[in-house]
Amino acid sequence: MITEYQQRLRERYLTAPVMPAPAPWRPVPDGGIAVGGLLGIGFAVHPDTGHDLVMVVSGGGHGLFDAVTGERTARDRDPDPATSTPDAHPDLACPGLGPLAGSPVRIAGLFGGGLHATTPDGWTLDVVSPDWPHDRVVLSADGGAHRGPAGGTWWHVFHSRYSELRAAGFSPSGRTLAVATSSDLTLWARPEFHVGD
Repeated sequence: MITEYQQRLRERYLTAPVMPAPAPWRPVPDGGIAVGGLLGIGFAVHPDTGHDLVMVVSGGGHGLFDAVTGERTARDRDPDPATSTPDAHPDLACPGLGPLAGSPVRIAGLFGGGLHATTPDGWTLDVVSPDWPHDRVVLSADGGAHRGPAGGTWWHVFHSRYSELRAAGFSPSGRTLAVATSSDLTLWARPEFHVGD
C-alpha cells in the first residue's frame, strides 16, 4: 500500500514529459555516446585544459571523453584484467588513461559508488522510479523539492526506458552532468560559474 501523498508524487513523475535541461545547461555535442556493456563512469580534470573528463568503463575496455566537446580523447580496448573493473580496487577506481595515465579514477556504476548529487551553486539531481525498473533523472534548481509543474523549477531530463541506469550525477566542478546506462552516456555542460553569481 502506498499513501495518497506517495500516489500523487508518483503521478507527478509519470506525467512529466522528458524535456531539455534549462539554461545554462546544454547538451554536449556528441554527448549521446553509445557504449555497449557500460559498467560505470568517473570524473577527472584534464591536466592541460582544465576541462572535465569522463572515464567510461565497459565490457569493451576503457574510454576517456572530454565533457565539453564530447570527443573521445583516449581508448584502451584491452586493459589489464587485474584492474579492468573498479571492484578490484578498495576505492572503486580504475587506472587513468591518456592524459590521466598514472592517476586512479573513481568509478560509479554497477559495482557501487556514486557521483555528486548537487553542485556548489544549488543544482540538484535525483533519480526517481515511479514505473520501476525504468528510472527517470530529474534536474532541479529548488534543492530537489520538485514543487509545481515540471519545467518550472524541476525538469525530467532523462528516462531510462531501454537500458539499466548505471550512474547519474554532476562532476565535482559542477560544470558537467552525466547519465550513464548499460548502453550509453549522455552529457550536459555549462560554462564556468562562481558561487554567489
